[in-house]
Amino acid sequence: MVRLPVPRTVNSNSKLLSKKNHCLSLLKLSSSVKHVSQIHAQILVSGLQQDTNLLTELIRFCSLSPSKHLSYAHSLLYNSLDSLPPWNFLIRGYASGDAPKNAIRVFHRMRKEGVGPNNFTFPFVLKACATCLALEEGKQVHADIFKFGLDCDVYVNNNLVHLYGSCKRIWDACKVFDEMPVRSIVSWNSVITACVQNLWLGDAIWNFVKMKDFGFEPNETTMVIMLSLCAQIGNLSLGRWIHSQVIERGMTLNCQLGTALVDMYAKSGDLGYAKLVFDRMEKKNVWTWSAMILGLAQHGFGKEGLELFLKMKESVSICPNYVTFLGVLCACSHAGLVDEGFRYFYEMEHRHGIRPMVIHYGAMVDILGRAGNLEEAYNFLMDVPFQPDPILWRTLLSACNIHNANVSDGLVDKVRKKLLELEPRRSENFVIIANMYADAGMWETATNVRRTMRDGGLKKIGGESCIVLEGSIHQFFSGCSKDDHESIELLLDGLNLNMKMVNSL
Repeated sequence: MVRLPVPRTVNSNSKLLSKKNHCLSLLKLSSSVKHVSQIHAQILVSGLQQDTNLLTELIRFCSLSPSKHLSYAHSLLYNSLDSLPPWNFLIRGYASGDAPKNAIRVFHRMRKEGVGPNNFTFPFVLKACATCLALEEGKQVHADIFKFGLDCDVYVNNNLVHLYGSCKRIWDACKVFDEMPVRSIVSWNSVITACVQNLWLGDAIWNFVKMKDFGFEPNETTMVIMLSLCAQIGNLSLGRWIHSQVIERGMTLNCQLGTALVDMYAKSGDLGYAKLVFDRMEKKNVWTWSAMILGLAQHGFGKEGLELFLKMKESVSICPNYVTFLGVLCACSHAGLVDEGFRYFYEMEHRHGIRPMVIHYGAMVDILGRAGNLEEAYNFLMDVPFQPDPILWRTLLSACNIHNANVSDGLVDKVRKKLLELEPRRSENFVIIANMYADAGMWETATNVRRTMRDGGLKKIGGESCIVLEGSIHQFFSGCSKDDHESIELLLDGLNLNMKMVNSL
């Protein structure tokens, strides 16, 4: 029996296939850019640099793995490949990372290289544009979507709605949604989110109600969006109804949904129910604790908020974030704990590595201002590592007003000048200043301030109040029209009649 020789090409192909599989296996085990570069070296040494599938997989791993090596993926792509999937992987990696602008740059480079995008490209490019609020670039991408015939793709359109909503172009967001031939639950969530972001709150509620007529049942994300809306407008009745829907549909009270409920109840003033939901949650994250702490602090329960913060640090291994410390500083402000406020402000940066934001500096000014330490608050503002914004100066000026600081004092004059330099056309500032002069009995000076307002065409913002009646919010403004008076009188007549009927029973 004669043994036939095996062709050398088969041996060669088998060898290359084995090396390729070996490189793929190593890639799955890698955890650092050093490992990736070593695998890439093996690919080059083995003569596999022309293997499109292998290099595509290498770029996919560098772009989408938890450890992300986007710069390495970038260099691999620009030097090796011109097929579409690697470009999509890199765009997706940048869009989901800390540098979304790079996703837009990669997309422009891809178009320049003559590589045509597909329905996997556009959603992540649009996501990057939304994150960067890059409206003009988003419009150009929208034009490309029509050019490549993808204007009917549901995933692409969902991200278009998100883009226009994020860029405050609510009309365009609703237009895209209305013209969608196919919708998903994500489509409805996207348009409701866009309405909430742009304060089209009535339209958000309308879409929530209408989605069921179109055969879509709200999911957990829908409920979280609606609860955030209720928290934003303080509509406790609507929030309770949304909560009843959550219970009726048997939704699990996970971290995201539970936190939204705690936040809604806390911001709507029902701290008892907020605490009840908080205590019943089996799993809590830092956002849950922060919502409860901030809710307690903002409603004057400063000591209770600080006790909850200490309980969080002692009982769970959760690191506080910037919202947690905002709640802690607000709690210190309401409890009049100046020294503790400074201590937590220091710990935030030097122990937890959280760089203070403008809102944290504002909270510190509020702590000092409420305590009457006006000079210290001014010196604190002068030492902040940036140019203090008008909100900080207005906070201090309001504190001066509350504590009846002498308007002829140099401190009040300096704060007033700083504020008017930054916002010379804001009527609220002039009103505060005029009231301070009036309280001090300096009527002529107060009159001059109001005359300056009038001559400059500035008007005091009308007072506003609202009531919730049968689930609807009714707003009332000072200086309302005759028609408003008539509707108010009718409402009061109805309430008066109802009270008489109740008293007669």
